[in-house]
Amino acid sequence: MLIVIAVGGNALLHRGEPLTAKNQRANVQLAARAIAEVINAGHEVVVTHGNGPQIGLLALQGAAYNPDEMYPLDLLGAETDGMIGYLIEQELENAMPAGYQVATLITQIEVDAADPAFSTPSKPVGPVYTKAEADQMALTRGWAVAPDGENYRRVVASPLPISIPDIPIINLLLKQQVTVICAGGGGIPVVRLNDGSLIGVEAVIDKDRASALLAKKLGADMLLMLTDVDAVYTDWGGPEQSVIRHGCAQKMKKMNLAKGSMGPKVEAACDFAMSVGRKAGIGKLQDALQIIEEKAGTVIYNRSH
Repeated sequence: MLIVIAVGGNALLHRGEPLTAKNQRANVQLAARAIAEVINAGHEVVVTHGNGPQIGLLALQGAAYNPDEMYPLDLLGAETDGMIGYLIEQELENAMPAGYQVATLITQIEVDAADPAFSTPSKPVGPVYTKAEADQMALTRGWAVAPDGENYRRVVASPLPISIPDIPIINLLLKQQVTVICAGGGGIPVVRLNDGSLIGVEAVIDKDRASALLAKKLGADMLLMLTDVDAVYTDWGGPEQSVIRHGCAQKMKKMNLAKGSMGPKVEAACDFAMSVGRKAGIGKLQDALQIIEEKAGTVIYNRSH
């Protein structure tokens, strides 16, 4: 099967964990082993990844240097995609036999300049803060902030992805049996001008929505979203909490889930399943192959299964 594997930012850098290169490499090593297990089971893989913590940190570093010369989010996205892609590429090569081919592609993804998301920031980026710290950041830096679990994070515009200009290049690499790492952090958000040219915009595309679009455009057999939670639950954290092992996309699409974490994953999984009639999986990084084999995580089908 051709499987698009989306590795969440919180799987690459655990919540509250220091944003050090050492921590990120250690987590990427675990991700690479899980992906290698899927490849060794006979599957063809395209890898996407989150970049929320990393892009937020770069933005902070830029502001500390000179707020008037800060790079826009599209350039910061390209920087983080190169960094994380490099780590995944190297560790996946280390986890596979000598000569295994892996390539990282900095991927442009087109969005609509009139998307209402530009006026309603919702995508969490960067480290977590207490409410007092977040309020101070909002006051001094003009950020929009929002709750993220028990803490707060900066939120930025997250427009919907509408097309992937780099699909022909990805297909070309796949035909050469290259494992492709692409659409990192949801891809680099660009808009098309009247003359047909592309230009980057100040936004971060949701990685799961971009991964679902990528999986559809590539004709993937499955979309697999890996995070730091073992499955989708009803009443998460409440007295009636219950795990969902198999779900119907039409029903799960109506669930009220956290907008900054599990909500987009379930929405993307349902969108993929309903659009192409193939399954999507959500679960813990270490359980990747078991989710594909429906022995762990949550598997979502177009209809009840």
